[in-house]
Amino acid sequence: MPEGSRFDLTGRVALVTGASRGIGSAIAKALAEQGAQVVLSSRKQADLDEEAARINALYPERATAFAAHAGRPEDLERLVKAVMERHAHIDILVNNAATNPYFGPVIGAELAAWDKTFEVNLRGVFILTKLVYEAWMEAHGGAVVNVASVGGLRPGLGLGVYNVTKAGVIMLTRQLARELGGKVRVNAVAPGLIKTRFAEALWSNEAILERVLAANPMGRIGVPDEVAGVVAFLVSDAASYVNGEVIVIDGGGGEP
Repeated sequence: MPEGSRFDLTGRVALVTGASRGIGSAIAKALAEQGAQVVLSSRKQADLDEEAARINALYPERATAFAAHAGRPEDLERLVKAVMERHAHIDILVNNAATNPYFGPVIGAELAAWDKTFEVNLRGVFILTKLVYEAWMEAHGGAVVNVASVGGLRPGLGLGVYNVTKAGVIMLTRQLARELGGKVRVNAVAPGLIKTRFAEALWSNEAILERVLAANPMGRIGVPDEVAGVVAFLVSDAASYVNGEVIVIDGGGGEP
């Protein structure tokens, strides 16, 4: 990386949720690669420690890990407090943690599944963003990226409840960008079908995969690194005038 690169994140602290695997893990690694001190968070400390060790093997002393449930305000409060005590600032926040306990028509969803999905996917994003803003970004600025989904932009079969939460994430992104843009840039990425364990029920289903590939001009599904690269751009100075945007990462179409 050339000296003075606008993509350089040296000296910045990045908090990434849902970072023990998949897209979140790839994002954490990409930010560490660009020089950031990366704090990984998800529910299970052991998984986080393993992922932080993998990143530190490539980029020594750039990754730390703190477990927190993205749907529990008390966990998120402890997370932000821990990061501030260790690093004294949080310059980048990537809200990636998500859940999807229900697959089927929206009208058939039980209230418990509806509430759990909103608790993590939307309310958790709001709470953590608010905490980080109040702890550091309000006074010093920063960049937030929310991981949404193409399902938040157009309806699809089976993922209706999840998609509604991601539509909420997209509107939250745009609203916060409008309100905080003088100090904090807020953007989102909307991945299509990405080969992760989280999405395995989709890409391992031959009928769904065949339908996706037939409609996709690139003829394949994505991989986590392809999302991570866009996020690394959005939190860098190279994207200093990008605010309130939702960047679709789906190869041009072909969603279930």
